[in-house]
Amino acid sequence: QLVESGGGLVQAGGSLRLSCAASGRTFPYYNMGWFRQAPGKEREFVSAITWSGNSTYYADSVKGRFTISRDNTKNTVALQMNSLKPEDTAVYYCGAGKSIAIKLAPADFDSWGQGTQVTVSS
Repeated sequence: QLVESGGGLVQAGGSLRLSCAASGRTFPYYNMGWFRQAPGKEREFVSAITWSGNSTYYADSVKGRFTISRDNTKNTVALQMNSLKPEDTAVYYCGAGKSIAIKLAPADFDSWGQGTQVTVSS
């Protein structure tokens, strides 16, 4: 089970840090990803990290502004979001990868949490 937190309302240019807490002893063996869904749009990939934390992946729209990290001792995955823009407004979800190989589509992840709302005002 995954539980996201850390969302909120922030002005453009501001920062937020999202956290995803996972239950279960097998967490360290899963690739993890962050996705977002804006009203009327499909869920889209934001960032992912391999089970070891050695490799990270970012959507072009967030590259250089967002940083994903994980702490396998605490079963958490974080997304540090800097230089936020109004177009980053969405519900953010974390998901666990279905396969050993890292894949970046929403269909390749499951065990979604309830999501956390991020709203960036201009």
